[in-house]
Amino acid sequence: MSLLETSGLAAFYGDFQALYGVDLHIEEGEAVAIIGANGAGKSTLLRAIAGQLRAPAEHVRFAGMPIGSLAPSRIVRLGVALVPEGRRLFSSLTVEENLQLGGQCGRRGPWTLDRIYRLFPMLAGRRRRPSTALSGGEQQMVAIGRALMANPRLLLCDEISLGLAPIVIRDIYAALPGIRAEGTTVLIVEQDTSRALGMADRVYCLQEGRVTLEGAPAELSRERIRLAYFGV
Repeated sequence: MSLLETSGLAAFYGDFQALYGVDLHIEEGEAVAIIGANGAGKSTLLRAIAGQLRAPAEHVRFAGMPIGSLAPSRIVRLGVALVPEGRRLFSSLTVEENLQLGGQCGRRGPWTLDRIYRLFPMLAGRRRRPSTALSGGEQQMVAIGRALMANPRLLLCDEISLGLAPIVIRDIYAALPGIRAEGTTVLIVEQDTSRALGMADRVYCLQEGRVTLEGAPAELSRERIRLAYFGV
């Protein structure tokens, strides 16, 4: 049984359809990347998995349980946490208060404030600062830490490198092995194809809301990826 499975998953924004029959599976302990151009449906897919877009219950299954129709708060308590695009920290709260919010669901596990500060040491000295006083990279670390405080079995990461300097992106991606070592499965949306191929056990490519390619990075040639990515 896969940890996560979508079957024929469709998603809509009003009358606009953004996903068309997406099938994917993620095994416990894997790191899986979703690649594709802007507007391909990558963020929509994560939002549908996290319950921010409703779907028929059976179209999204987590640890064998149909969750497509559940509210986001229920899905978090089951063990799925989302790091949203743009971070979406609470500007009126300190770094530590933002992190503590992630633990409100009450799930037990390895992730505590101390463990987050070991993962991202620079946050320890900034714990009392407002989140708005941090750099973009530091804010991204807080967003990841907040999601980990929910002690998820599955961590969904939406464009965590977007708008950041290369050295900051390197530091954030360097934390992923430590996250996986705690038993957390990772599903990450990434526009940087090279970075996605470098961190993932398997890759899915979306184009216009449909899966156009799936496989292990070693099996995928640049030409196959280009065709799946652009459709030309």
